[in-house]
Amino acid sequence: MTHSTETSTHPKPHTTHTVFNQSTPRVDVNEYELNTVLRESVARHDGSWADDELREIGELVGSAQFQHDAHLANTITPELHTHDRWGNRIDEVEYHPAYHRIISASVAHGSHTRCWADPQPGSHVVRAASFMLFGQIEPGHACPVSMTHAVIPSLELQPDVAAQWVPKALSRSYSPDLGADKASAIFGMSMTEKQGGSDVRANTTIATPVGSGGPGAEYLLTGHKWFCSAPMSDAFLVLAQAKGPGGEGLSCFLLPRILPDGTRNVFRIQRLKDKLGNKSNASSEIELDGTVAVMVGEPGRGVRTIIEMVAQTRLDCVLGSTAGMRQSVAEAVWHARHRDAFGATLADQPAMTAVLADLALESEAATVTAIRLARAHDEDASDQERAFRRLATAVAKYWICKRGPHHSYEALECLGGNGYTEDFPLAMRYREQPVMAVWEGSGNVIALDVLRAMTREPESIAAFDAEISTALGANRTLDLHLERLRDQLGELARMDAASAHRRARGVVESMALALQASLLVRYSPAAVSDAFVAARLGEDRAFEYGALPDGADLAGILERH
Repeated sequence: MTHSTETSTHPKPHTTHTVFNQSTPRVDVNEYELNTVLRESVARHDGSWADDELREIGELVGSAQFQHDAHLANTITPELHTHDRWGNRIDEVEYHPAYHRIISASVAHGSHTRCWADPQPGSHVVRAASFMLFGQIEPGHACPVSMTHAVIPSLELQPDVAAQWVPKALSRSYSPDLGADKASAIFGMSMTEKQGGSDVRANTTIATPVGSGGPGAEYLLTGHKWFCSAPMSDAFLVLAQAKGPGGEGLSCFLLPRILPDGTRNVFRIQRLKDKLGNKSNASSEIELDGTVAVMVGEPGRGVRTIIEMVAQTRLDCVLGSTAGMRQSVAEAVWHARHRDAFGATLADQPAMTAVLADLALESEAATVTAIRLARAHDEDASDQERAFRRLATAVAKYWICKRGPHHSYEALECLGGNGYTEDFPLAMRYREQPVMAVWEGSGNVIALDVLRAMTREPESIAAFDAEISTALGANRTLDLHLERLRDQLGELARMDAASAHRRARGVVESMALALQASLLVRYSPAAVSDAFVAARLGEDRAFEYGALPDGADLAGILERH
C-alpha cells in the first residue's frame, strides 16, 4: 500500500472585520473648554469668576466614566416597589447607582441652588452654565435638580417653612435615602390632575385643615395627581383646594415624604409613567389620602405662589433644550470630522458642511439667549430687567423648546445609521428634546401666557422692545423685521381675544427670532449673525436645516464648534 506524502492545503481565512473609517469615541474631552459660545457668554454676563469650577465640571462630564454612567442611567431605568417582601407599603423608586452618582456630582457642584446660596452678579449665569454642562450629557437628573432650584422663591413666601427647608435645599450634599433627620433635600412638584392638565384650577384634590388652618398650618390632602415629577424626592410643592376656616380655594402646600416623627407620609405611587424619553427620571401618578402637608403662601393664591417656581423651571426648560442642542451639534460635528465619504472628510462635503453650520447657528442663538436670560434673573436686576425677563423667558421657552426636537433629529441624521441606535447618545437626545416643550406649559399655554404678560404688564413689552432695539442699524434685514414685529404687536393689541389667540404663535415666533437675531448681531462674529439673520429673517428663508443663503461663511460658523 502506498501512502501519499502530500498534505492538503486550506485557504487562509479572510479578514472580514477590520474596523476603519469610524469616528473615534468622543470621550475624555472638556465640554466647557470646547464650548466657545458658552464660555464667551459666561464671560460677557459676569460669570468669569467661576471659570475654574466650570472647567472642572466640563472635564467631569466629558469623561468616559460620566458618559458611561449617563448611558446606564438611561438604559437601566427606575423601578417602582410599592411594597416590601412582608407586604408593607413602601412606595419606593429604585434607581441604578449610576443615576445617583450623576445627581450627586451635579448637586456637589451647585447646579441646583448655588445662585441662591451665593448671590452676586453672574450667579444665575454660573448656575445656568453648570446646569447646562451636566444636562448636556445626562438630561433626566436635571428635572429634580431644576425643581430644587426653583422651589426656593416659593418657599420664601412662607418664612417659617423656609427656615426649615431652604437650608436643606441649599446643601451640596446628596443622599438617596429618605429620612426626617437629613441635612439635605431634593424637591419635586405635582400640580396637574387627569381631568385638568394645564387647567390647574380644575383640580379636585382637597386640603382639610387639622386646626384653624391658614398659611403655615397643617392640612390633610386627599386626591389623585396625574403627574408627579421625581417621586423619590424628599418633599414636594403641590396644589389642592383648601377648605375650612383658614381660607378656601386653590392653594399651595409643601408635602414631605417623611414626617417629623420618622414615619412615612401617605404618598401612594400608583405607577410610573411609561414616557417617550426622560428615561432616567421617574414620573408617576400618586394617591394622597389624609396626607400631611403645610400651606405655603396665602389660601386661594396657590397659582400665584407656585408660579414663582414655574418661572424658574421655564428658564430651565430653555437651558435644557439649549444643552441638548449643544450635545447634538458636538456629536454631529465630531462624527463628520472623523469620517471620510466619497474621497473627502464628511465635514468637508459641501452639503454636510451646510447642515452642520445651520445646526451650529441654531445652537449658538439658543446659547446666547439662554445666558442673557439667566443674567436677567440675578438679584441685581433692575425693574426694566425684571420686566424684560417676564416676557422674554416665556418667548424663549416657546421658541427654543420648539426648535429642539427637529434640531436633534437633523443632527442624528448626520450620523447615519449609527445615530439611530441607542449605542450613540443622539437617539436618547431625540427622545429627550420634546419634554422641554411639554413641561411647564406646552406651546399654546406659553403663547397665551405671552399675551397675558403683554396685557397685564405692559412694561414688559416696553422692556423687550428696548432690548431688541439695541441692535437697530447694524443689519438692514433685522431692522425690517423689527418694524414688522412692531406692526404685528400693534395689530394684536387691537384684536378681539379669539383673533389674538389664533395669532399668538406667529407673533411669539417673530419676537423670539427678533431677540435671538439682536443678540447675535451684538455679540457674535459677523459670520454667525449675518448667516442667522439671512437664513431666519431673509426673503429666502427655508424650512429645513442646511439651506443657508449663498455667501454664508460656513467655515467661520463651524470653527466655533
